[in-house]
This record gives sequence, structure tokens and C-alpha cells, in this order.
Amino acid sequence: MYAPPYMPTMTAFSILDLAPITEGGTATEALNNSRDLAGLAEKLGYTRFWLAEHHGMPGIASAATSVAIAHVAEGTKTIRVGAGGIMLPNHSPLVIAEQFGTLAALYPGRIDLGLGRAPGSDMVTNRALRRDLQTDVNQFPRDVMELISYFRGQGPVPAVPGDGADVPVFILGSSTFGAQLAAHLGLPYAFASHFAPGDLYPALEIYRERFQPSEQLDKPYVLLGFNMFAADTDEEAEFLMSSRDQSFVALRSGRPGKLPPPVKNYRATLEPGARAMLETMLSATACGSPDMVRRQTEEFIAKTQADELILTSMMFDHQARRKSMEIAARLMTVDAAA
Repeated sequence: MYAPPYMPTMTAFSILDLAPITEGGTATEALNNSRDLAGLAEKLGYTRFWLAEHHGMPGIASAATSVAIAHVAEGTKTIRVGAGGIMLPNHSPLVIAEQFGTLAALYPGRIDLGLGRAPGSDMVTNRALRRDLQTDVNQFPRDVMELISYFRGQGPVPAVPGDGADVPVFILGSSTFGAQLAAHLGLPYAFASHFAPGDLYPALEIYRERFQPSEQLDKPYVLLGFNMFAADTDEEAEFLMSSRDQSFVALRSGRPGKLPPPVKNYRATLEPGARAMLETMLSATACGSPDMVRRQTEEFIAKTQADELILTSMMFDHQARRKSMEIAARLMTVDAAA
């Protein structure tokens, strides 16, 4: 067994981007902003830059995730680029093996593949994807194992390209199910604590206690989603975060839309239920001035012993988002063992 070189020993910092389409903006602008942000992340020393698969979302431009990854990888040189993640129930494992095998052939040694069990869409959208929702809980594990078999050159048919591809696989989740699967397969585990932190600590305990070493990984490795809204002042950061808050409330209310501009005192206008929903995410959020986000980030790492934080920052203003990630980059010396 070996510890792959893409797994740093100190707490690593990476970025998860949803390629947000802003009100008044376009998908072209969103995807170019993602590429620009990845270039900045590369210069600042971030470990990886991931994009996520979502369908039927007016405010997210990364539905064709492998295409978006290629766009970002073409604009960078060294940073790892990948999916955080591909929603495997939407796809044939062979197709994903071919897509990511192609990416690995084009950008060798730089492509990651995170796999999620949720469809990332509603029932109507899922039917439009021409994939049936699987009721068999074992289907996702079987699909993951089939996909890995293609990368090992052991699939039922050749994956070209894909056979023997250097594409590390990560299991994504927001519940204990993904933790159990990642532990059983000996794969790194990425938990979506940035929007669903409820099962974070039970999932971490299960993953670390049950982990079985594999060809890819010799010990547990945890990546945690973490909201980062950093600015010059606490007030400015809270103002910028209101775009994410509005978008999340709209999504949970069944009214997904483009990312809106920030508004002052947004949470004060909400009903208690909506406000409480947003406050659940604060346990995996740093929001404020540089000193404030340092304290909040260090506290989160101390509690979770995360090997890696994958930061997300849904801001309306792209320049403000760049600045937020520049401020966060100053925290990269945080040690998970501290």
C-alpha cells in the first residue's frame, strides 16, 4: 500500500465551484469565471479545483461536468481538476470511465473523480436524463466498483481511453452511507458539510473506524466541504454571503434561480424556519474578516481533524470571490494534528 502524492500531510485547501450563473449573467461568463478562479487557485497553492454536476438548475453552469473540467484544465497547468462530483446514478459507469479516461489522457496526472449517489436533480429532470432512479441500495456500490474496474483494465469491455487511467476515485456523501462505502473500498471520503452538516461526525467516526486499506489509499483521508466568505470586514463578508443564503432558500422552496445580488440584513427578513435552516450550515462556515475566518477555520479543523478542506464561496461578485480565496490561502499552514 502507498500514500499517493496528491494527499498532503498537512490540512490541504482546495476549491469546489458550482460555476454560478448570476442574475444578469450568462453561462459563458460563469464558466470563464470558473477557469479564472482555477488559475488563481493554482497560483495561490490550492491542491485541487472541483466542479459539481447539477441538472435543471438555472444558476449552475457545470451540468456537463466533464466538459467544464476540460475547460478549466486547459486554462491551468499544475492544479488537480476534477468532479465533486459526478452523480453516478445518472450515467453508465463505462461512459464515465471513457470521459475521465479522456481527461486523464489530455491532462495526465491532474484529474480527480468524485462520485455521488444522489441524482442531483428532481424526478422530472431524472427522467429527461433517460436514467431510472435505482431503488436497489446496492446499485451505487456496484456501479462504483464497475467504474473502478475499467480504470484497472478489468471491465467487462475495454474503456478506451480509460483502461489503466490514472484517475483517483473519491466517494462523496452527506450521510453515513457514503462513509461506509468509502471505508469498505478504501477510498478517500468527501463529506458535503458545506450544505448538510447534520451527519458529519457520525460519518467521520464510521469512516475512520471501518477503513480498509486499498491499492489507492493506505489510511483514511477526509475532505470536508466548507463555506468561505472572507472580506476586509465582518459586515462586508456577511453582506456577500447573503447571495448564497438567498439562493439556498429559493432552492429549498422549490424555486431555484440564478445567483442573486447581495442584500443587507437578509436573514432578518426570513421566517424562523428558513433562518434556522441557514444557521445549520454555520457549523461548516467561515464568514468575516481575515482574523475571524482564521479562527473559525482553525476551530473546524480542530473539531474534525480534516485532512483537506474544499472551500466553496457562492458570491455574486467574481472579484469578491477571488479576494475571499486569496484571504483563505493565507490559512494553508494549518496542521490537522494541531
